[in-house]
Amino acid sequence: MNLHVFPTDAEATRACADLVAGWLTAPDTRSVMVAAGNTPLPLYREIASRHLPLAHLQVFMLDEYVGVPAHEPRNCANLLRAAVVQAWNVPPSHYHEVSSDPALALASVQRLEQAITNAGGLDILILGLGQNGHLGFNEPGSTPDSGARLVPLQPISIEANRLWFHGAHAPHTGVTVGMKTLLAARKVVVLAFGPHKAAPVAAMVEGPSTPHCPASLLQP
Repeated sequence: MNLHVFPTDAEATRACADLVAGWLTAPDTRSVMVAAGNTPLPLYREIASRHLPLAHLQVFMLDEYVGVPAHEPRNCANLLRAAVVQAWNVPPSHYHEVSSDPALALASVQRLEQAITNAGGLDILILGLGQNGHLGFNEPGSTPDSGARLVPLQPISIEANRLWFHGAHAPHTGVTVGMKTLLAARKVVVLAFGPHKAAPVAAMVEGPSTPHCPASLLQP
């Protein structure tokens, strides 16, 4: 695990874009998983501004809010379609989504995880870090062998969701790709900005590798 600290979010984003741009354009890169949320959005914009040839990529979602209307622009599916797929000029047919419909969410994420397996696994995984150490909606307690599933969210995650949707929604269930798939990715980058992320960063990097902090499972 390599740790890089920068004075500002903007400097960190540019440095991360330099790294990830090289990964994305490597001849053997075919599959990338992207997280939604505030933290990685500037990275996606920076990569888009470089006009890289990325039409070969298969783009996979990480997770989705369950029960939020499909037309909501801040749903992960809609946000990533705009910020990554369209902005990077990736063909729509190369985008693998997860449904927010409670009746469809589980089956859709299981299909997505199988599609990742069929593609030979993830070449690149771009993540943000939750305040409780979660990755996607793999909340504390998620084991290294966990698979795609519905997850009841912890209060801190529900409140973060409320803020994300400006109070219009506060989903208490998420659907996510499991830790087993995330840990098998060949290259992983985790972004964390601001003092409120200091404790989870410390737990991820310095604490024991334990399901109590899913991000710490990346240590090995």
